[in-house]
Amino acid sequence: MNMLSRLVRQILQATVYDVAIETPLEAAPRISQKLNNTIRFKREDLQPVFSFKLRGAYNRISQLPKSQLQRGVITASAGNHAQGVALSGKKLGIRAVIVMPKTTPDIKVQAVRQLGGEVILHGDSFDIANTFAIQKAEQEGLTFIPPYDDELVIAGQGTIANEILRQWRDVDYVFVAVGGGGLIAGVAAYLGEVAPHVKVIPVEYDESACLKAAFETQQRVVLPHVGLFADGTAVAQIGAKPFEVLQLMKSDRSGPIVEPNVVLVNTDEICAAIKDTFDENRSIVEPSGAMALAGIKKYVAQQGIRDKNIVSIICGANMNFDRLRYIAERTELGERREAIFAVTIPETKGAFLAFCRTLQGRNITEFNYRASASNEAHVFVGISLKFGEKERLEIFETLQAKYQVDDLSDDEVAKLHIRYLIGGHAKIANERLFRVEFPERPGALLTFLERLGPNHNISLFHYRNHGAAEGRVLVGLEATDAQQNPDGLIETLQSIDYPFEEISNNLGYLRFLK
Repeated sequence: MNMLSRLVRQILQATVYDVAIETPLEAAPRISQKLNNTIRFKREDLQPVFSFKLRGAYNRISQLPKSQLQRGVITASAGNHAQGVALSGKKLGIRAVIVMPKTTPDIKVQAVRQLGGEVILHGDSFDIANTFAIQKAEQEGLTFIPPYDDELVIAGQGTIANEILRQWRDVDYVFVAVGGGGLIAGVAAYLGEVAPHVKVIPVEYDESACLKAAFETQQRVVLPHVGLFADGTAVAQIGAKPFEVLQLMKSDRSGPIVEPNVVLVNTDEICAAIKDTFDENRSIVEPSGAMALAGIKKYVAQQGIRDKNIVSIICGANMNFDRLRYIAERTELGERREAIFAVTIPETKGAFLAFCRTLQGRNITEFNYRASASNEAHVFVGISLKFGEKERLEIFETLQAKYQVDDLSDDEVAKLHIRYLIGGHAKIANERLFRVEFPERPGALLTFLERLGPNHNISLFHYRNHGAAEGRVLVGLEATDAQQNPDGLIETLQSIDYPFEEISNNLGYLRFLK
């Protein structure tokens, strides 16, 4: 029996419904009308742990021999898999140990404990926690439960595809968010054998696109850096077994069941999809839970698809409340409902009024004005859009005819930092600007400062919490040794071991702060 046939059998024999529910496949009329296709939401956010992860975890644990069950299970997770293992352990009356990084938000730690999980906080990253969990499993005779790289886990997730076909026979596309690959492998394996006419479209966050990298190189690769905004899919390397399944499905004899061109979505597009989901059913999903819809919106627009039946798997809703502010701010940009520009205007009487008149009465969402010493003033302006990209271009051309203008709508630094820092030009000698990712834990700033040492004066610092496991920090550093040793500052930052990027030529920085 080949691997795909074996997986289908395991899906049909899965034990998931001891704890999981058959989730509804809900109509989404608003987004369907907007996209000219029939969209339905597979509501995995309605599971007892608000995520599909319960299916795979329970299917794997419940099929362990009694001797292994009696000793207990262990896993490493900072999110949905942890809750799935904890609830599975509670259902089966066994010990369930979950190793979580120290940076895990308290809301997730408490959720696991309330489900009966034995929480161990260890390390500052998932990789460290995972290594510790595997070692502890060997030392204490516990069974390690992988989050995605296991056939029975994949089969548990594949029960979603079985439900979709029973609920809607006329499906054309299923869009799936990809992290380690367990969900898409299970869905693709089942559909490939039972309904090969259905196309499965993988969607990845553009800062953790491990499947795209694997498809391009034809082998699993480890990403050097993973963005954590969509933390439920923040995986540096696709799982070995999921990748084996997807490679088989990508080269299916009747055409690719799994689309080899992965749809990449960015932070703003995910935020816009979170709002779309809320507008549709008044539920708030986590970033990874909105990725499939973000992918649908992008794919439909790029491919010109109309009148098709499309499923968006809402894979989770474990959202930290304090992230909502950040998501709301980014949604307008993700939907192209707001454009932001940096404009230089003359510092003369009536110039400010003339500038406002140039905007022809458009709704202004944000306005920052700062006069400079060179008879010029710098304006950072946000403008509400009714007609998307076309209107944004029209505004840019209108402003360009009269002023020096830069479009900052796609500038991550402008959206995260510059808009909150509008001031004057510091004109500090040897200042260099960096984006640094701090782990969200006590002492992270102190560690940075101590390792930075006394040779580099901080000239600018901006940080804003948006509920993720890492903090995006903008740092200006005055390197006193810049002329003698230009690389000395870089070497110092590398030794701190926080991810960083130099952005000293950023347009917003040069316009408003340099």
